[in-house]
Amino acid sequence: MEDHNRLDPSNQQSTENLARAIYVVNRHAKTAPNPKFLYALKKKALLKLVHEGKAVKKGLHFSNNPKFSKQQSDVLVSAGEYYFHMPPTKDDFDKLPHLGTLNKTYRNPKAHMSLSKAKILLQCYVGMKEEKKPAQSFQSKKTRTYEKPVFKRLGESYR
Repeated sequence: MEDHNRLDPSNQQSTENLARAIYVVNRHAKTAPNPKFLYALKKKALLKLVHEGKAVKKGLHFSNNPKFSKQQSDVLVSAGEYYFHMPPTKDDFDKLPHLGTLNKTYRNPKAHMSLSKAKILLQCYVGMKEEKKPAQSFQSKKTRTYEKPVFKRLGESYR
């Protein structure tokens, strides 16, 4: 029997499903080999959700990891049961209330979705493609030739 959830794009792109996918992408971006793409995907998806009225910008939080040790703020966005931070625009500073420091006791609900499924879902939603770099083959990497170790007697200098 076929899984109709998988085939129905309207169900796949529900606010809750998209928020779950953003959560998965955001969690993996911290350790990913290509974090720029994942963060760009997250930002583009959040902006589209806000534009469509499926997510709401709640306010500004002081950033936990400010650049160059300067105080910095992030926009808190609510989508479904999830909350996310993203870089603010100049407009955000004028229109959004400042909520102070981040409440560290709140945690987003766990999401059970693979990174590949989350990326595909968000890429389809925002129309963004990841540029794949050609993988280097094992042979093309420079191989170091083995050199015998040089031993010297204690107190002897090596030249």
